[in-house]
Amino acid sequence: MISRRLLRIKILQILYAHFNCHDAGFVKSEKDLIFSIQKTYDLFFYLLLLVISVKQYAKSRIDLALNKRLPTYEDLHPNTRFVDNQVIRQIEENQTFNKYLNEHRMSWMNHPELIKNLYNKLIDSSYYQEYMERPTCKYKDDKQLLIDFYSNELEDNDMFNNILEEQSIFWNDDIEFMVIMVIKTIMETSSKKVIILPLYKSDDDREFAFHLLRSTIDHYNEYRTVIENYVDNWDIERVAYIDNLILQMAINELVEFPSIPVKVTFDEYLELAKYYSTTKSSIFINGLLDKISASLTEEGKITKTGRGLVVE
Repeated sequence: MISRRLLRIKILQILYAHFNCHDAGFVKSEKDLIFSIQKTYDLFFYLLLLVISVKQYAKSRIDLALNKRLPTYEDLHPNTRFVDNQVIRQIEENQTFNKYLNEHRMSWMNHPELIKNLYNKLIDSSYYQEYMERPTCKYKDDKQLLIDFYSNELEDNDMFNNILEEQSIFWNDDIEFMVIMVIKTIMETSSKKVIILPLYKSDDDREFAFHLLRSTIDHYNEYRTVIENYVDNWDIERVAYIDNLILQMAINELVEFPSIPVKVTFDEYLELAKYYSTTKSSIFINGLLDKISASLTEEGKITKTGRGLVVE
């Protein structure tokens, strides 16, 4: 589930803390990485639970209306299409989903105002109204409603973002990616089953994360010297700290992972620089990495194996 790009982001954050904390040893930093990755997986389940909580709120409103002393015709004949949504029911009944929620004690019960807010936004939306007014409703329509909900109602929702920020600082950079993963899960759901993806796509991804963390810490001083040799007319102390860490990670990935193409490594760390550093950092890092990778290749320290994996 968790992409290598997100793993690189988390490693960058852990390295920043590691080198800025005097008592941060490798064991602590590794534990912090494990915790950060696990919190991202928690967020996936928490988000998937969100639409269920909104549905439950909708059901409670129907029940209240039915129990009025003088119910209207609409109260007695409610449109239950949303509360009967087949995809929501599948998720609710999924054993893997429920087991995880129970083990991690996850619930939106402490945030009724958010659930009410999302419900009101949902019923005011044109896609919800069109869905509820359809003469007939197919399974694909139930899926599309959930996709529209996650695509539209969470973005720029201050209440939602503030609640997540209060619960975990690790979620600040995870929300957008995890919303995408929830949408992907819904899209891949069939009438027969819901597939809950595992934390890592493969054992290789897990090994990638911890190997990259270890090697960047182990070779920090060595590659700091390499960087310094190629910073024209600059003292390395004047290089932005986050740029130095991004360069350190990129060099380690170039050297330590022969199966990852050079172009992939360049592209990934230039993206990190655009997001986490200054506007000119990606240009600076690209030029520096180009020189360093050429030099390390000549020295035989960068070798790429596998079909098509040659240093360009």
